[in-house]
Amino acid sequence: MTARNARRIHRIDANQGAIIEALHRVGCTTQSLTSIGGGCPDLLVARANKLYLLEIKTDGGTLEQSQLDWIKGWNSQVHTVRSIEGALAVVGLIKATLSA
Repeated sequence: MTARNARRIHRIDANQGAIIEALHRVGCTTQSLTSIGGGCPDLLVARANKLYLLEIKTDGGTLEQSQLDWIKGWNSQVHTVRSIEGALAVVGLIKATLSA
């Protein structure tokens, strides 16, 4: 592992704290997975006996190859979210909107 990759293992996107806070406000529980690294998604979210894996990105942020590889090898859906609204839509608390 290079020094660059080691730094990226624990990188937290700027919007992650606000997204976690919003999920907690509506009754979701969360577990940060950021420290796992290796392309594992950022967040495990539970709501109404369902689990969701979220990869949090800022606007314009892209998935790294390790993340794409992890998602491809996982046997369930991983949601990429960029906003509080996106996270709430994933867990079924608001309707997803399509941007033009």
